[in-house]
Amino acid sequence: MRTILVIGIGTGNPAHVTIEAIAAMNRADVFFVVDKGPAAGELNRIREEILARFVTRAHRIVAIADPPRDRTAAAYEGAVADWHAARAGLYGEAIVDALGADGCGAFLVWGDPSLYDSTLRILDGVERAGVTFARKVIPGIASPQALAAAHGIVLNGVGEPVRITTGRRLATEPPGEGESVVVMLDDGTGLDAVADDAEVWWGAYLGTPDEVILAGRLGDIRHAIKGLRAERRARKGWIMDICLLRHRRGAPPA
Repeated sequence: MRTILVIGIGTGNPAHVTIEAIAAMNRADVFFVVDKGPAAGELNRIREEILARFVTRAHRIVAIADPPRDRTAAAYEGAVADWHAARAGLYGEAIVDALGADGCGAFLVWGDPSLYDSTLRILDGVERAGVTFARKVIPGIASPQALAAAHGIVLNGVGEPVRITTGRRLATEPPGEGESVVVMLDDGTGLDAVADDAEVWWGAYLGTPDEVILAGRLGDIRHAIKGLRAERRARKGWIMDICLLRHRRGAPPA
C-alpha cells in the first residue's frame, strides 16, 4: 500500500526539524509541493534547502498547482470547502501518478500539521474519493511555540487557558478580561478591533534570519506593527506573523 507522510518542519529554521522528521523524510520517494505562485517562491526555497540538508536518499519533487480560491465569497466556509475539494482532486491525481503501489510520498507542512493547516483535511478528501494509502503524521514546532520562545514568555497565565484564533474571528470576538489569545492568519484588521490597553507580543518570520518581534501596550505599538507588516510584505512579497494578546495590561505571562 502507498504511504503518505505529513511532516511538520517548523517555521523556517532548519534547526526546528526534529530527528523524527529527518527519519521520515528519508523514507520518502516523492515530495509533493503545492505551487502557490511567485509570491511563495521563498517558502519553496526553504523547503528545498531542508531537503538538501537532511535527505540523503534519491527522491523526486512533484509540484501541485494550487487551485484558485474565491476570497470575495460571502459564505466563507463554503468557499473554503470548494477550494479544499479542488485541492483534494489535484492531490489525488498527483499521488496516483507519482507513487507506485508501495511508494512513499511526503508533504512538508509549515509549522505543525495540527494547527491552521489544511493538508490533513484535504487528504481526508483524497481518501473519500477512493485513493487508498496509509498515513503517518510527524509533528513540528508550531508558530505559537516559536512566538513564545522569541519573546521568552509563557502563552498562558498561571492556571489559565489560552485561546488560539484567527484575525477574522478576532474582529468579532476580542479578548475578554484577562484572557490570553494567540492570533494567527491576521491581515491586520483583527488587531484594529482590540482595545488600546491590551498587551501584545508580536512576531513575523519567526525562526528565520528575517525574524522581527515587538512587544508592549497595543495602543503604543499598533501603528509600528502595521507599518512593519506593510513594509516587509512589500519587500518580500509575503508575510507570516502571529501575536499573543492579553486584554489587561500586566507582567508577561508566567
